[in-house]
Amino acid sequence: MDRQRIDKWLWHARVVRTRADAAALVAAGRVRVNGMRQTAPGHAVKAGDVLTVTLDRRIRLMEIKGFADRRGDADAARAIYADLQVPES
Repeated sequence: MDRQRIDKWLWHARVVRTRADAAALVAAGRVRVNGMRQTAPGHAVKAGDVLTVTLDRRIRLMEIKGFADRRGDADAARAIYADLQVPES
């Protein structure tokens, strides 16, 4: 698999609790792929894409490293992305 729906990837990466929440997050325009705002939950993402996700009071910046066939535990979720956040000092 070289591409996956953005809502499904966000759910597998455990950014949100449900796939419906992931679809709503994308539809609300709170997800950018490589700097471009996306509003279609079915938009395909690929390895190497950089996501900017605006959550309640946080912004997450992550690079897609891979995909999962099913939603696993937190360790499996961390394996499919690289966190690009700069630690605050």
